[in-house]
Amino acid sequence: MLGTLNGALEVRGLKLPAAAIAATAQGENSVVDGIIRLTEIRVAYRLRIPAANRDLVERALSKHQEKCPTAASLSASVRISWTAEIEETSSLTPPTGTPGI
Repeated sequence: MLGTLNGALEVRGLKLPAAAIAATAQGENSVVDGIIRLTEIRVAYRLRIPAANRDLVERALSKHQEKCPTAASLSASVRISWTAEIEETSSLTPPTGTPGI
């Protein structure tokens, strides 16, 4: 889903450096009909964006899951959800001595 989100942003004219877009994913397994199955995936995005692009980013986020081939492939059997922590900044370059996100 991260690749789909990144592509959606680029199509809208916003190319974020690698240090400005990241995701972590957690999966949950459950026993279904006696078989352990992946039943849920939760994705947490961390984005550092130029302040003027907030609306653009929120629109891309609202559509990216339905456009993601992997999410579409899993949607019949796996619940997929996401959250986004968005930091608005005047610069996409992290301050010196501070690791990027």
